[in-house]
Amino acid sequence: MGDRWHVEVDRGVCIGSGMCVNHAPGGFRLDSARQSHPAEAETDANEKVLTAAEGCPVEAITITLSDSGEVVFPPEE
Repeated sequence: MGDRWHVEVDRGVCIGSGMCVNHAPGGFRLDSARQSHPAEAETDANEKVLTAAEGCPVEAITITLSDSGEVVFPPEE
């Protein structure tokens, strides 16, 4: 079985660009205020969700490993 990710969007940072929805349809959705939300807080690790996080223009998306809390994205500096 592969890794499980916990996905969060900081809605205080999100600008509603919709890039996450374009990169990972089904992984994210925009609410009526155009704020992004993960479709599911927990998901199987997948390239589309990672690409969406990497493509967020304001780095509002955080991905951590569900079991350990280790950061997957954004990378630690």
